[in-house]
Amino acid sequence: MLIAHLSDLHVCARAPLSATNAHTVEAIASVLRLSPQPDVVVVTGDIGEGSPDDYALLARYLSSLRMPIYMVPGNHDDREAMRAAFLDHGYLPASGPLNFVVETRPVRLIGLDSLIPGRVEGALDDETLDFLKEALEAAASVPTFILVHHTPLRCGLEEKDSIRLFRGSERLFEILSRHRQVARVLSGHHHRALLGQFGNAVCQVAPPVRYQEACGFGAGRAEAEVELPGFLLHRWIEGAGVATQHCPLKIGLPTA
Repeated sequence: MLIAHLSDLHVCARAPLSATNAHTVEAIASVLRLSPQPDVVVVTGDIGEGSPDDYALLARYLSSLRMPIYMVPGNHDDREAMRAAFLDHGYLPASGPLNFVVETRPVRLIGLDSLIPGRVEGALDDETLDFLKEALEAAASVPTFILVHHTPLRCGLEEKDSIRLFRGSERLFEILSRHRQVARVLSGHHHRALLGQFGNAVCQVAPPVRYQEACGFGAGRAEAEVELPGFLLHRWIEGAGVATQHCPLKIGLPTA
C-alpha cells in the first residue's frame, strides 16, 4: 500500500498566482506522475489560510486526483470552513473536532484535530484522546497511521519545540506506549522533515509543500528558502513495516 503524505500547503485564494499555490499545483502534478499511483493521499494540516475561498480553490486543485484524500486541520486552518468544504468527502464528522477513522486495509488511518483557534501550538482535548483510545482498542491487530498536524516529538530545534503539540501530549504518550499497532504518527507544522520516537511510535514530520526551512539544530528560523520543498511517500510492506521516500518538488529554490 502506498500513501502520499503532503503537509503545509497554505493555499491562499487571495493570491492565486503566488508561489504558495504554484507549489501545491506542482505537488499534485508530482503525485500524478508517480508509478504506481498512491492508494491514498493524506494532508497533515495547514491546507489553507482559513478562508472558505482557500478551501474552494484547494478542492479544484485536488479534483485531478483519483485516489481518496484525507486531511486534518492545522493552526492556519479554520475548522468549520474546512468541514463545510470537505464534508461531502464522507470522512469528516458533522460536528465537534475533525477526528476520523478510515479503514483502508491493510492499514487504518486515524485523523486527529490538534487545532487551537488563534494559537500556533497544538493540543489534543479529552474528547479527541478518548476517540483515539477507543479507535485503537477497536482494532488492536491492524497496523495504523495516525495523522495530526502538530507533532508531539521534541526535536531539539528550540523554536519548533516551543510550538509543538503541548496539551494532551502526556496522555498521548501513555496511549501510544500501550498500543503497538501504530506504524507511524504522521505530522507537519515544522516546515522541516524530521523523524523521532514518541512512546512506542515513530513520529514522522513531512517536509512542507510551501517552503522548506534550513537544515541544522540552531535556535533561529531560516532566513531564506534555501532547500526544495516536497512530500513523503510511505509504503506499507506486509511483514516488514514502513519504508519512506522523500519526494522533492523541482521548484522553489532561489536563483544564483
